[in-house]
Amino acid sequence: MSYSPILIAHICAGSLGLLSGTAAISFRKGSPRHVLAGKVFVASMLNMAAFAVYLAITRHQPNNVGGGILTFYLIGTAWLTARRRDGEKSRFDWVLFLIPLTLGILTWMNAVQVVRSGASSQDGVPVGMSFFMGSVMLLAAAGDVRMLVRGGVFGAKRIARHLWRMCFGLFIAAGSFFLGPSNRPLRLLSTVGLGKYLSPALFSTTLYLILSILPLILLIFWLVRVRFTNAYNGKSMPRAGEGHSLVT
Repeated sequence: MSYSPILIAHICAGSLGLLSGTAAISFRKGSPRHVLAGKVFVASMLNMAAFAVYLAITRHQPNNVGGGILTFYLIGTAWLTARRRDGEKSRFDWVLFLIPLTLGILTWMNAVQVVRSGASSQDGVPVGMSFFMGSVMLLAAAGDVRMLVRGGVFGAKRIARHLWRMCFGLFIAAGSFFLGPSNRPLRLLSTVGLGKYLSPALFSTTLYLILSILPLILLIFWLVRVRFTNAYNGKSMPRAGEGHSLVT
C-alpha cells in the first residue's frame, strides 16, 4: 500500500498531535512540561488540519474540508487565547468569527437536507453527528461574539475558552484516527509489519470508541472544574510561555 507524501505528513502530524495532546492534558497545568507539550500539540495539529484540507479538496471530500478548517480554527483560537492577556482582542477576531458561523450554518443546512431525503447518514457520517458538529460550530461562533461584545475574556472564562477548544480539537483528531475508514490503526501498523504481532483486542471498535470520546469526557471535567468550582476563582491564565502555577 502506497501513501502520498502529503498523506504521510498528515498522518505523522496527527499522531504527534494525539500523543502531545494527551501529554498536555496529563501534565500539571502551567508546568514547563505542559507548556512544551502544548506547543508541540498546536504545531502538529495546525499542520495536520492544513494537510487534511488539502487532501479533502483533492479527493472531493467536502465533509473533511469542513472538519479540517474547524480543527484549524479551534486550535488557532485556543492558541491565541493563551498568547493574549486578559481582555486582549483585535479586529481580526471578527474575521475568525465568520469561520464557525459559516461552517455551522452550512452543516445544519446539509443535515436538514439529509433528513428530508429520508437518509440517516451521508458519506458514512450519521446525521446526528452532523447536527452535533453544526451545533458546536454555532456555539463557538456565539462565544466569539460574546468575547468581542464584552471586550475580551478574563480569568476563569479565558481558561475555559482555551481548554474547551484544545480538547475539542483533540476529539476531532481522535475520532478521525480511531473511527476512520477500514480500521486505520491496524492498517498503519500492518504497513510497518507490526499488526500481526499485536492482540486483536487492541483493534476492537469498542476500544476505539472509548479512546475517541475520552477527550470529550476530559473536556467536560475541565470545564466543570474551571467554571463551577473554586479551583480557578480569581486566577488568570498568563500568556503562553510565561508559565504559571495553576493546579491540575
